[in-house]
Amino acid sequence: MEEIKIYKKIDITDPVMIAGWPGMGSVALGTVDYLKRKLTAVDFAEIKVDKFSILDSVIVEDGIAHLAEPPKNRFYYTGSPNLIIFEGEAQLPGQDGIELLNKVLDVAAQFKVKRIYTGAAFPMPISCKAQSEIYGAANNKTLRGLFRKMGIRPMEDGHISGLNGLVLGFAKGRGIEAVCLLATIPQYAISLPNPKASFAIIQILERILNFEVARDEMNEYIKDMEDKMAMIEEKVRDVFPIEKEEHRIFPAQKVPSYIKDKIEKMFHEAKADKSKAISLKKELDRWDLYKMYEDRFLDLFKENQ
Repeated sequence: MEEIKIYKKIDITDPVMIAGWPGMGSVALGTVDYLKRKLTAVDFAEIKVDKFSILDSVIVEDGIAHLAEPPKNRFYYTGSPNLIIFEGEAQLPGQDGIELLNKVLDVAAQFKVKRIYTGAAFPMPISCKAQSEIYGAANNKTLRGLFRKMGIRPMEDGHISGLNGLVLGFAKGRGIEAVCLLATIPQYAISLPNPKASFAIIQILERILNFEVARDEMNEYIKDMEDKMAMIEEKVRDVFPIEKEEHRIFPAQKVPSYIKDKIEKMFHEAKADKSKAISLKKELDRWDLYKMYEDRFLDLFKENQ
């Protein structure tokens, strides 16, 4: 991997960085792409990667195969608000990804960035018609106050895969605050772009950083994707009836197995410590599973009588 190439000198004071790489629903990448265009951000630096280090296929057009161009990793800036935007076109695996991440943080340190925001998808058993809710994960406990102020739900547990999540851990080692904003998307649509989720993150960033971007283009894109997802949901309904159209898209038996395993573990913990029943109830409500487990949940307290 080559060194950072800064090809435009910029004068920026106390900037915030917003970074994004590809992921489920193209949520993070959709966020940074829209912001860089609507804020007319100017590119000023890039990190070039060796295309041979990430190749796993060739591109074929009209029967002719050729190697893909290496993904771009570019930095943009805007003075109103003071932002540095990083856009990475590919998730680099292993050591290449870590090296790229460290170079992004080198730029953050060079321009004295105090906080980095990134985004990710939070797949849920919801309909495309449901509002995209925002969960948050941070690398500094003091940022819980920001979550409360902005109505961001703390992510209770789990993993954030890829560079959009890893940046939190590596930024902490550099003394840089970092926040990942996770927007809920339908589980069945993780491979489809989800502009509604991207825009939900943008709206939170607007409030935190005190700026505003035009909504017309995004609104049209959201409507177009929602229409396409609605067609998918119509086909799903033929097989699995939706109990609450505004919320659920899959029946209880289609909840991921890892969630059911988690619930079993939480029942075991709540049986030993009744105070943990509160977290269990929240998890059951989150997946709309309380009715399915209601008798078992109430039995926890009967045993205590």
